[in-house]
Amino acid sequence: MSAGALPGVRTGPVSSRTVPVREGWQTRPMMETSARLLRLLSLLQAHREWSGADLAGRLGVSSRTLRRDVNRLRALGYPVNAGPGTGGGYRLGAGAELPPLLLDDDEAVAVVVGLRAAAGQGVEDIGETSVRALAKLEQVLPDRLRRRVGALNAVTVPMLRGPGADAVDPAVLTEIAQLCRDTERLRFAYRGHDGVTSRRTVEPHRLVCSERRWYLVAWDLGREDWRTFRVDRLTPRPPHGPRFAPREPPAEDLAAYVSRGVSTHVYASRAEIRLLVPVEEAAARISPSTGTLRAEGAESCVLTTGAASFSALVVHVMLLGFEFEVLEPAGLTDAITAARDRLSRALARPEEAGAAS
Repeated sequence: MSAGALPGVRTGPVSSRTVPVREGWQTRPMMETSARLLRLLSLLQAHREWSGADLAGRLGVSSRTLRRDVNRLRALGYPVNAGPGTGGGYRLGAGAELPPLLLDDDEAVAVVVGLRAAAGQGVEDIGETSVRALAKLEQVLPDRLRRRVGALNAVTVPMLRGPGADAVDPAVLTEIAQLCRDTERLRFAYRGHDGVTSRRTVEPHRLVCSERRWYLVAWDLGREDWRTFRVDRLTPRPPHGPRFAPREPPAEDLAAYVSRGVSTHVYASRAEIRLLVPVEEAAARISPSTGTLRAEGAESCVLTTGAASFSALVVHVMLLGFEFEVLEPAGLTDAITAARDRLSRALARPEEAGAAS
C-alpha cells in the first residue's frame, strides 16, 4: 500500500465505497483494509490516546489485526506511538509531514467558515494563506458539502472583526445562505431587542458578518421594506419558499449599509462629529458597530454615530479620547454644555467647602 491510497481530506463517514482504489488493487479484502486504515487514522486524530482493546473494538478486528494496521500506518509515514505493556495505548504523534485530515460534515463546514473569516479579516500574513487552504479544501469537498459552503461564501459580506461575538448555529447560517443563493423565501421567528418574538417572512439577500455579530439583509414582506436582522436572534421555521425574483439591493456597499443601521439608525439620538485625528487613528478605536467614519483631509475625519440620548452620546464621544467638533445636531452641543456646567459645579463644591472651613 502506498501513501497515494489515503486522500488529503475526507469528509463524512468512511466506508469501502468512499475509498479510492488504484489499478490492480480492486479486490474486496484490499478495499476493506483501506477503509479500515482510514477509520483507524480518523479515530487516532479524534482522541488523544486509545487503548488497544478500545481501538480493536471500534474497528471490529482482533488485537493482532490492529497491530498490523498500526504498522501499515507507520510504513506510510504516520508516527503512531504505542505505550509499553498491557496497559499501554496508541496515540498519533507529531510527524514531519501534515497527515490527511478526516473531517465529518459539520467539521468541514466549520473549517471553511473559519478560513473564510481569516481570509477577509485583515490578519497580517494570514489572508493569502487562508485563501490557498480554502481553495484546496473546497476542491476535494463532496458535492453535498460544496453546495453548503459555496452558498455561505457567495452570500456573505465581511466587515471588520473585533473582540466578543454572539454565538450563531452554523447550521442556521448555511440554511440561510442556501436560501439567499437559491432566492427562496425564508420564514423564521425573530426576537426583537425588547424580547418580543414575532413571525417574519422575508426574501433573504445577503449575510453580513461584523466584528461581533452576523446579520441578514432581507426584504421584509410584512413591512414592505428592507430590514436587517441579527442572526443570533433568528430561528428558522420551515417550510421555506417559494422562489422569488431578486430585488435591487438597498445599497451597493452592504457592509457600510449594515454598519450605519446598527450604529446609528436604530438610535433615537444621532450625530455627526468631526474628530481632529486621521481616519486611520480613529478607526483603531471605533468599530463599525458603534459608528461609521469618513475621511476629511489628512488630519481629520467625520464620525456618524448614535445613542439612546444626547447625554449618552456625550459620554461616548468623551471616552474616545480625541479632540472633536460637533457638526450636528444642535441638541448635542446643548448636552455638552449641560455636562460641562455640571462638572464645573462638581469641581467647585470641594473648593467652597474648604473656604468655608
